[in-house]
Amino acid sequence: MKEINMIDDYGRKYKIKNFKKFKDHILKYHTVNGKPDNSLHIENGMSFTVTDKFFDKLMKI
Repeated sequence: MKEINMIDDYGRKYKIKNFKKFKDHILKYHTVNGKPDNSLHIENGMSFTVTDKFFDKLMKI
């Protein structure tokens, strides 16, 4: 289980304790045909808009 720090939409640092689970969720619920859908993912009060930039960064980790 890999821990990763990410910055949310408001510039707050968030420690993702299970990065694989986070990434799998984004792929399953926030993409259409493998492309980000600009939806909002909220986790523990942190907000992440799934834009091309966010998605590309996520996929490189």
